[in-house]
Amino acid sequence: MASIQVKNRSFVDSGFLNLSCSPLLKQLYANRGITSESELDTSTKSLLQSKQLKGIHQACELLYQALLSSQKIIVIGDFDADGATSTALSILALRMLGFTNIDYLIPNRFDYGYGLSPEIVDLAISKGAQLLMTVDNGISSISGVAYAKEQGLTVLVTDHHLPGEQIPEADAIVNPNQAGCDFASKNLAGVGVAFYVMLALRAFMSDKGSFANIQAPNLASLLDIVALGTVADVVVLDANNRTLVQQGLARIRAGVCRVGISALISVAKRNQAQLVASDLGFSLGPRLNAAGRLDEMSYGVELLLCDNVEQANILANELDALNQSRKEIEQGMQDEALKTLQNLHIDEEQLPHAICLFDPQWHQGVIGLVASRIKESYYRPTFVFAKAANGEIKASARSIPGVHIRDILDLVDKKIPNVILKFGGHAMAAGLSLKEADFKLFDKILNEVLEAQVAAELLNNVMLSDGQLSAQQFNLAQAQELRDAGPWGQGFPAPLFDGSFKLLQQRLVASKHLKMTLQVGDKTVDAIAFNVDIKFWPNPLVKSVYCTYRLDINEFRGNRSVQMLVELLQPEDL
Repeated sequence: MASIQVKNRSFVDSGFLNLSCSPLLKQLYANRGITSESELDTSTKSLLQSKQLKGIHQACELLYQALLSSQKIIVIGDFDADGATSTALSILALRMLGFTNIDYLIPNRFDYGYGLSPEIVDLAISKGAQLLMTVDNGISSISGVAYAKEQGLTVLVTDHHLPGEQIPEADAIVNPNQAGCDFASKNLAGVGVAFYVMLALRAFMSDKGSFANIQAPNLASLLDIVALGTVADVVVLDANNRTLVQQGLARIRAGVCRVGISALISVAKRNQAQLVASDLGFSLGPRLNAAGRLDEMSYGVELLLCDNVEQANILANELDALNQSRKEIEQGMQDEALKTLQNLHIDEEQLPHAICLFDPQWHQGVIGLVASRIKESYYRPTFVFAKAANGEIKASARSIPGVHIRDILDLVDKKIPNVILKFGGHAMAAGLSLKEADFKLFDKILNEVLEAQVAAELLNNVMLSDGQLSAQQFNLAQAQELRDAGPWGQGFPAPLFDGSFKLLQQRLVASKHLKMTLQVGDKTVDAIAFNVDIKFWPNPLVKSVYCTYRLDINEFRGNRSVQMLVELLQPEDL
């Protein structure tokens, strides 16, 4: 496994920040690039304006004309959590705005693959579609959009993925990453783009007099869905996304959210009143994703659309069961993938620039998760392929900071034209398909491109720490301040500290997590390390440990206490 080097973040003078918070938090903000108090404003008035999005006026015009002429609108979503939340939000918002002739389709990944394909267009036509609105997809659907236009359909593409050299000939495109778009945040998730389209549509309809005699709907009531999709899609939490997430979290904590979200929180055994962004990403998102990975994402969409508490609980429990199945499949695939790597006898000092793995028995639905685990283990861009139809294989790719994986794929595509059948994605994640016969060629050229493009130091696994905490800082008030100071997430990482501690007690809980009592100065603090190597831990010979950790609060039977969430655990006396 790749060794991890812990480095302290560089000191940044925080004196210029006029904040009423602890010196620790002020320093944490400065270290994360905050340069003014306004960047921490998470009120709705701080949100960027929708009019800055290229194509937004044309999108509103298309939807408004569809309303006036009672056109059938079909929303085409993606089969992940961002796709499910984007789809549900669009349906709910359109209903609130007075649209009634609407429906949605989520392509089954095993039958149709990703995005607006000609086959999905035919399916939409069979449901009476006249206007297609893509959410969280569409920017790479060149042939699907062309086919829809040939069939006389109107097409509105809303997406956030990076465009290729060619963009579809849609009637309107809203994507902050398209050329010529001046929207200041390029990090919106698909659900964020959909939310902005609906905000703009409400304003457009208001200008047309649609709400002269009735109150305009409060679309802010949908921010719980926006928060869930934004965090689950692991987009960068820039200032605008932090506002979207914080506003959604506030509604969820107050119990003013979709009953489906409350049901997910319940099956995940989270405290709704104390929910934080990481709960959306690690507890709710995976359960929503499980439907698209193993079954059909329409389960997830229906949960978010549901108004009935009893039905929501049934759907949430079904998703929870699917998630458990997903975990078991993923664990088996991960074990096989690691075994494959061991059989290759790769010298960990001479790891390739990218790891490419393929097994015809692997499940398409969880290859992205396996790629993430392998990447974390070896700290290399990782591509995990599974068998598809017609002699093709499909991959999910996960990258490391500093290696823009979609751009790398673009370079590979230019070097071996027509080998990659299609690809798309972001800096940190991508998907692609090949002919099975081209797997070895792709692996070879990919590593050649990475070797030429990526500096060797980027392949070193460095964990950035915010330094050591004093014994006095291990208190509930400090832990609560850090919890409330977020939302923390991608691009705005939660505070991480490091230090050496005496290990007073240790025991396994739930068969694989190490519960510890550590000595911090003159006090003791509970700590937990998840998914430890049970061949080594617990270890009575270890009396002192070095660890990196997050300061958190443990709530048990009404009692609250400080707890360290350990990320890296190393014995110091062996």
